[in-house]
Amino acid sequence: MNILNYINGELIGGQEDEWLDNFNPATGEKYGRIPDSSKEDVELAWKAAHDAFPAWSALKQEERSRYLLRIAELIEVHQEKLALAESADNGKPLSLARRMDIPRASDNFRFYGTAALHMHSETYDMGEQGFNYVLNRPIGVAGLISPWNLPLYLFTWKVAPALAVGNTVVAKPSEVTPATAFILSQICIEAGLPPGVFNIVHGTGPKAGQAIVAHPKIPVISFTGGTSTGAAIAKIAAPMFKKLSLELGGKNPNIIFEDCDYDQMLKTTLASSFTNQGQICLCGSRILVQRGLYEKFLKDFTEGTRAMKVGDPLEADTRVGAIVSRAQYEKVLHYILLAKEEGGKIETGGKPVYEVNERCKNGWFLEPTIVTGLDEHCRVNQEEIFGPVVSIIPFDTEEDALRMANATQYGLSATLWTSNLKRAHRMAAKIESGIIWVNCWLVRDLRTPFGGMKNSGVGREGGFEALKFFTETRNICIQL
Repeated sequence: MNILNYINGELIGGQEDEWLDNFNPATGEKYGRIPDSSKEDVELAWKAAHDAFPAWSALKQEERSRYLLRIAELIEVHQEKLALAESADNGKPLSLARRMDIPRASDNFRFYGTAALHMHSETYDMGEQGFNYVLNRPIGVAGLISPWNLPLYLFTWKVAPALAVGNTVVAKPSEVTPATAFILSQICIEAGLPPGVFNIVHGTGPKAGQAIVAHPKIPVISFTGGTSTGAAIAKIAAPMFKKLSLELGGKNPNIIFEDCDYDQMLKTTLASSFTNQGQICLCGSRILVQRGLYEKFLKDFTEGTRAMKVGDPLEADTRVGAIVSRAQYEKVLHYILLAKEEGGKIETGGKPVYEVNERCKNGWFLEPTIVTGLDEHCRVNQEEIFGPVVSIIPFDTEEDALRMANATQYGLSATLWTSNLKRAHRMAAKIESGIIWVNCWLVRDLRTPFGGMKNSGVGREGGFEALKFFTETRNICIQL
């Protein structure tokens, strides 16, 4: 299957006619290919977006909203096709794609399609002098680059707000997981989206992604991915004074106090550790447990982890699917070996899973892995692994938990388990993370801002923050 670029309302190959192979992580087999797009393809997409901007930005907000709501409806119509594509592309259980990824992609278009209707301008009465008011206007062509772990969900989280406020878009999905973005381009054609409003260029970061970031007439960049790539993007974009949002890595603490609701905590912590094979930037990869609960938690958590079925993503009872690519599979195995070298103990897991079934005999599967015996300063507890590997560390006091939680370069999210309301507020105010869940995990309200601290990025996505990010502000003063 050839996956094509979506430029100026048409599905086309790359200008250089060069291609990249795509693989199904569960089978290890090639299923198709994408254009290895170049600077010329990005220029073609930019030209289409630039030409479409005047008409799209001039549309009444209600008209833009109708297009986005139609896309949301069509995502729901094609939900099963999208879920199957995402599972095959990413290796995640099909049940997870059906339950989370595809519904949330539809929600993104539905939310931003309606939220933009309710944006308002600030007005300040200066009395006899006159008044001031603030206008938010679309910036122009937005450059959007999204990751492979939640391909359609995070792709649409960028596209929907950018389009909703009147920008046009040149976007690059991950070359590892392009299938759902390709289906989305077909959906946009079916929805009658005007040509050039939304353009998708497939390819690698060094070629297509670099060309988007460095394009002198793409004034706003939103990127989700690794911290090192984010730093490289910032070096290019900052001297060009581009508006920039970077949602980067995480090494998230899951802090468990003795007074927690134990059963709910255990169930949720199993999910927050290993959902999507631990390949979610919000997974809790460092589990900090108060010492009085440590032994019981370790026993029960280990038993729960061993009970998780690692298997074919298409089977209903599979909890842990395939690692997204061979390179990522080998990276995770490297960190498991490193954990042993650093003196850690593998409580369970740590090994590849072979012969899942006949269909998946060559897939990239790993056992969910628990490591103990390492302190907060070792590499396994400092570096983002992005796989089904968690480290468990005991602590004694709130001060210990805070020190450990804040001991990394990252600050994306944290989860806190306690029945003590005062402690919850105290800790939440001091944990260096942009998102903090108390007695829950991955609960999202699209009205609220989303983003990290420290090396987890800059800028905020989600809610009205995302709509404002994709606009430029004009302060207008009228003297009477």
